[in-house]
Amino acid sequence: MSAVHSEELLAQVAALPALPGVYRYFDAQGALLYVGKARHLRRRVASYFSRSHDGTRIGHMVGRIARMETTVVRSEAEALLLENNLIKTLNPKFNILFKDDKSYPYLKISGRSGPPPARDAAPEQRFPRMAYYRGAVDKRHRYFGPYPSPWAVKDSIDLLQKVFRLRTCEDTVFANRTRPCLLYQIKRCTAPCVDLISPEAYAVDVHHAEALLRGETQELLQDLEARMMAHSDRLEFEQAAELRNQIQALARVLHQQSIESANDRDVDILAVRVQGGRACVNLAMVRGGRHLGDRPYFPVHVEDAAVFEKESERAEDAPPPRPVETLVLEAFIAQHYIGVPVPPVLVSSEAVDRALLDALSEQSGVRVGAVHQPREQRRAWLDMAQKNADLQLARLLAEEGSQQARTRALAQALDLPSEDLDRLRIECFDISHTAGEATQASCVVFHQHKMQGSEYRRYKIEGITGGDDYAAMRQVLTRRYGKLVEAAREAGGIDFAAHPKGVAQLPDLVLIDGGKGQVGVAREVFTALGLDLARIVGVEKGEGRKVGLEELVFADGREKAYLGRDSAALMLVAQIRDEAHRFAITGMRAARAKLRVGGGQLEEIPGVGPRKRARLLQRFGGVRGVAAASVEDLATVDGISPDLAQEIYRALR
Repeated sequence: MSAVHSEELLAQVAALPALPGVYRYFDAQGALLYVGKARHLRRRVASYFSRSHDGTRIGHMVGRIARMETTVVRSEAEALLLENNLIKTLNPKFNILFKDDKSYPYLKISGRSGPPPARDAAPEQRFPRMAYYRGAVDKRHRYFGPYPSPWAVKDSIDLLQKVFRLRTCEDTVFANRTRPCLLYQIKRCTAPCVDLISPEAYAVDVHHAEALLRGETQELLQDLEARMMAHSDRLEFEQAAELRNQIQALARVLHQQSIESANDRDVDILAVRVQGGRACVNLAMVRGGRHLGDRPYFPVHVEDAAVFEKESERAEDAPPPRPVETLVLEAFIAQHYIGVPVPPVLVSSEAVDRALLDALSEQSGVRVGAVHQPREQRRAWLDMAQKNADLQLARLLAEEGSQQARTRALAQALDLPSEDLDRLRIECFDISHTAGEATQASCVVFHQHKMQGSEYRRYKIEGITGGDDYAAMRQVLTRRYGKLVEAAREAGGIDFAAHPKGVAQLPDLVLIDGGKGQVGVAREVFTALGLDLARIVGVEKGEGRKVGLEELVFADGREKAYLGRDSAALMLVAQIRDEAHRFAITGMRAARAKLRVGGGQLEEIPGVGPRKRARLLQRFGGVRGVAAASVEDLATVDGISPDLAQEIYRALR
């Protein structure tokens, strides 16, 4: 057993049962290092501590293990599900991890399936609405998807408008129409708002739209043709002509959408590419027989996780270690389909472990199969997904290489520490207001060669004369760095290497969006706080305020510097400055909207922050519009869940 681990830990390892389960490793600071599964807990975990890993990456990682937790489960499939739930929620350092940037969008048709509601029901219930939707699903409505992107949903809505002419207007608009809108004039809606179609006929169109979304294209065409012939036999030629036009529109759309297969209605196509320590999994979706597009995913911790995974496989006498591509693909499948509907067929570029598919089937209640070497149409789909994975990974590597080159160029131009560019930290400040109203200061953070959105901060500026940008800059810099200096002095000296928890850390470079005047204010603040003036650099607009002509102004007395229009360093400075300006502008607009239209009522509702409040006010034109909206309309706003929509509805009524 290893000499670097405590006797307590080694005794815990020796006492593990010979059962399936999940284990978790922690370092001395309590940070989670790794989550793994095992058919035989004792044998697998003991292998990490009984073998010599000196001088290897696995040895470095195992040497950091200070504590362990385990959970015994009933089967390997249950262990697999628990492992990936923990990976998804706890973000361990040495597991392959896929981070979701946002939830998937759906196409929503309001109301439940079945016969049309009674004639005394609300008009919006008798004429279901078709809409883009993102959020938790509600059993009171019908949802189709998920779709890989918002554009895929909007394309489907456009398709259904052309063929079946379902309404898309919000219920508040629908209830107050007195004449048909433009969509009726261009034959994209049947104008149910002014009763130009009966609820029964509209319900038939809704039923046909759902059939198309489910991929029942042949059955749908046969039904339309039979109804057309029936009208023709009864000499109802106008109705027959309407159905003929609908059949022609449907046939044209199906041809344009390239629906070649009636057998594959719901399929996910998964292609993986690994290069340069990075990986891309490209997910393409086929729903209702239609190829809806694809979406790339880029996992983190690929290299370190691969080392741990291969060590785990050796521990249980598994077959020879699998390729990294297989490990990445299986990690994606296990994590992605947590909370996302899984289709019955997965077409993959790598062979997938049967145990993983069985676990997916158990979790979803759908029998899931995988095809590794597809033919015909599936082969074309997979080739396309693989090509897109190659392109997306090449783009990512090029962008990362370019960003690192920009960081290096800026460090060299400004004589910043260049030994470890990954640790270089830059913060940029900007002030925004409208004629002195709703003044906001923004601080954005650049670290590890990219903007760190989770570390952005906005500061509400108060107690100054409206429009005094110098006073606003003095206030935000004092608030940002004053606590840091105070905490450091209380600790016995200004040691900025150890950053107090919850306090902003001192960056290597502080960018100020402004020239000599703004930099002068920053110099005064840093002098009062006892901070190094060499950290302050102002970004002054050049002649004619043209992009690429900016000059850098220094607080420590150095002469102005012009880096050149094509300088990689100036490109990075401009990128950070523009992001600070964007972040300040959005905050100012939200604050201004609250002042002008009474957004304070929304501010008091738990769960409604500045971004959601701004979206609501923009969508409905003010608090009165929000108050008049239905729960369903509120839930269509990005970020507003059905539960939160219900809470807003109650609060404003």
